[in-house]
Amino acid sequence: MRKVRFHRYGGAEVLRLDEVAAPVPGSGEVLVAVEAAGVSLMLLKMLAGVGGSPLSGSPGGGFVGRITALGPDVTEYQIGDRVGGVAAEVYADQLLAAPALITPVPESASAADALCLVHGGLVALAALRTGALEPGQSVLVTNAAGGVGHLIVQLAKLLGAARVVAAVGGPGKDDFLRSLGADEVVRYQDAHWGEPVDLVLEGTGGEVLPRALAALVPFGRLVTLAGHGGTLDAGAVLGSAATVTGLSMGQLARHRPQVVADCRAELWRLLAEGRLRPVSQVLPLARAAEAAALLESRRNLGKVVLAVNP
Repeated sequence: MRKVRFHRYGGAEVLRLDEVAAPVPGSGEVLVAVEAAGVSLMLLKMLAGVGGSPLSGSPGGGFVGRITALGPDVTEYQIGDRVGGVAAEVYADQLLAAPALITPVPESASAADALCLVHGGLVALAALRTGALEPGQSVLVTNAAGGVGHLIVQLAKLLGAARVVAAVGGPGKDDFLRSLGADEVVRYQDAHWGEPVDLVLEGTGGEVLPRALAALVPFGRLVTLAGHGGTLDAGAVLGSAATVTGLSMGQLARHRPQVVADCRAELWRLLAEGRLRPVSQVLPLARAAEAAALLESRRNLGKVVLAVNP
């Protein structure tokens, strides 16, 4: 079968398509024929060797596909079930997944739309619920044109936000974000991000994080979505009387599973009703390096998706 791997560290150009043996599910595993796989910023860190990523490795992340075989002791799913979730190596014709990390996917959803929602959509809606957005309030979203951010923009409006500010790193994304409901578009390097907001959903990290805190009204709320680093000054937090919350989907799933289930059900409903519009840039598996280069140059609009077995 085909599998995208990297045999040296570098940028998007080190990805290559190899022929490898198909995996066999072990105890507590399912084998999935992959329809689509997601490309995320974590891929670029892996390619750079951050965290000691092993060479001859294959990227992990989100996927959508259909179960073709069950390992011993798997009772939650059946062969033929359509599922989505996360797995260790997803850029391949087939992958192994743990039942605890997958969820059923509606047959009516396209592979790209399902991939956008099965993880990114879940993060987006959970972040808004964690931030306790109320109708009439204002929201600022960083990394707003990305796979999670573009869904937050839409969902914030659907939940009644009176003003949505989209923050991005470069030009050329204003029309895209306004078409999704953003009222204002700002860039990280802008001296001012407009009037302060009630809630910031921060998915960029680094130097953007303290600016996100400064964008809040007194007693505002900041929810951090991504593990990209960054430091907040305790004095700045105290001075603003802000609430800062980290969103961990793993912790949420373990300790508040009903919240996750409710968010997932709401996302599928909004998609079926045509009220939520996931946006994706889809490339075939053989062009994985091009897909990664889109993220590398920050030219992506919405989610970057690899079509594997459409």
